[in-house]
Amino acid sequence: MNKEEQSVKTLRDVEIGETAVVVKLHGEGAVKRRIMDMGITKRTPVYVRKVAPLGDPIEVTVRNYELSIRKADAEMIEVE
Repeated sequence: MNKEEQSVKTLRDVEIGETAVVVKLHGEGAVKRRIMDMGITKRTPVYVRKVAPLGDPIEVTVRNYELSIRKADAEMIEVE
């Protein structure tokens, strides 16, 4: 991996109580479409509310509504 790949932060890396802004959505086809349909698009702030005891799913607030996202989907959401 090069230096850029190591510094990529995903929604999964965001701590509870922090807000991150979506930079880019990874993934293809139906998966990417489903994430976008949930309201998670570029430049959207996402607040991490809770993480389940085993780490999956992650509960977030996006556009004033609460949403639970699987860890696998959270890894496809690049944030800053």
